[in-house]
Amino acid sequence: MNSITKSKVYALHRHLSTSFTRFYWAGQPNAVCEVSKKYKDRVAIKDSNGDHTYDFLSQQSEKLSKIILDCLASKNITKGQTRVAHLCPNDASYVVAQWAIWKSGNVSLPLHFSHPSSLVKYYIEDSKSSIILSTSDMVSKFEEVSGVDVINVDVNSLAQTPNNPAPYKVLAPTLPALILYTSGTTGPPKGVVLTHGNISAMIDNMVEAWKWTKSDVILHTLPLHHTHGLINALLCPLRVGATVEMMPKFDPEQVWEKLTTNKSDSKGVNIYMAVPTMYAKLLKEYDNKYASGRITKAFIKATCEQNIRLMISGSASLPDTVFEKWKEATGHELLERYGMTEIGMALTNPLQGQRKPGFVGNPFSTVQVRISKANVYSTYGVDVIADGNAHRTKVTPGCEKEEGELLIKGPSVFKEYWGKPEATASTFTKDGWFKTGDTAKFSEGAYKILGRTSVDIIKSGGYKLSALDIERHLLTHPSIEDCSVVGVDDEIWGQKVAAVVVLKEKQNLDLASLKVWCKERMAPYSIPAVLRIVEKIPRNTMGKINKKELIKSL
Repeated sequence: MNSITKSKVYALHRHLSTSFTRFYWAGQPNAVCEVSKKYKDRVAIKDSNGDHTYDFLSQQSEKLSKIILDCLASKNITKGQTRVAHLCPNDASYVVAQWAIWKSGNVSLPLHFSHPSSLVKYYIEDSKSSIILSTSDMVSKFEEVSGVDVINVDVNSLAQTPNNPAPYKVLAPTLPALILYTSGTTGPPKGVVLTHGNISAMIDNMVEAWKWTKSDVILHTLPLHHTHGLINALLCPLRVGATVEMMPKFDPEQVWEKLTTNKSDSKGVNIYMAVPTMYAKLLKEYDNKYASGRITKAFIKATCEQNIRLMISGSASLPDTVFEKWKEATGHELLERYGMTEIGMALTNPLQGQRKPGFVGNPFSTVQVRISKANVYSTYGVDVIADGNAHRTKVTPGCEKEEGELLIKGPSVFKEYWGKPEATASTFTKDGWFKTGDTAKFSEGAYKILGRTSVDIIKSGGYKLSALDIERHLLTHPSIEDCSVVGVDDEIWGQKVAAVVVLKEKQNLDLASLKVWCKERMAPYSIPAVLRIVEKIPRNTMGKINKKELIKSL
């Protein structure tokens, strides 16, 4: 703790005498401050400490914002914006911290407790954060950080201090609001800078497409340092006056309990979002504890059909087996959507209508989408395979079966990579389209993501194979619990298909028997030539696999 004691740790009862000016998001009528006024007495957050209204959270964040400004003033930082990192549990303290950062006119940098201290140090140093907000139980994460003041976030202590509201000043929607670091599965983490306008565009799209209202109650079990958990599952419901029921961590047994609890006052959970790995773990819990009893199975399905209006999967590809098993268990077809840290949500399956396994639907209302021939860019555009928006997609005649790189335009597209102008420039075409690095195609009236071009598209013997499609096939094998498919270098074929699999309990599998099984179900050129059996496939907190590291292990 020596490095932290070199810097000030600000207590919440510190006397504040400085005059301050508050900020809000200009031109956004449902931004933090306006939402707090509009839904003043409604419950915003439910957590292990109880219920917290919008007004309560707003008042505590107001007090904390003054402490932030006082701390910055002591460091002679009184003009412009600075980055403020925050590490708080999945509860009301996170919301108070983030709102306080925005009310002080600064930029939020969310951290996560799963990050090793070395990675926390990298994020703070790379972003040049001036302050850290954290709860007392997480301060140890900053042992390797020096010269940055730490402010203790204690909502109960804040509640005991008087509130002295201050006047507001317009904070332009073009200014940075948030820095989210990429997962680093395809390279070193980069800080994605999102403006207040970017965030509002993302939220507006989801509110419209998924029909969010103040009556909704979402069960929140996601990490809060990524778009999925932060913007989709927290800021979006808070924009409309809905309630977010936050669990400290994902626990399959507790999630089932929340999803199947009947509430006579109609205030129970009716929306759930998770990554595919979470749904797979929920199904495993279902099989272990519930599937043997007909009455229990019928109760779960009936309760979910009656109480839950929407269940969403994202952040990684959803296996067809999980889609089908979840539908059988709950009566719900999971809504799969597509997005990235840099663009927010871009594509979604319909709220009403058919949801196709393996497909991610069509663009949100303000999003433009293109599929371009790989690496073919010009000053005035690209060779277009498909060009679409929320209303229609036009496919170039003769390109109906072609695949290419997915490009995105719209107000939700990020401002820049923090401190990396060359990386920012290289990820856009010269006419302003963001290059996702994902290979996609438009088929049967919807978009399908075939995978990351760099690791999920395997070039073998003249064929371009989707690792995600091969994974979907392998996951239907009766002995396979989990799998990941990659391409490994081969002198003859260029690349050969390698499958890394986790077997179900008491199951055996060898390459010869796997090939026999595959021949009946898959094209011969897509059958794995390499099989590696492991106990566990490493994933990050969002369920993503670092395939570049996986390839190295082979």
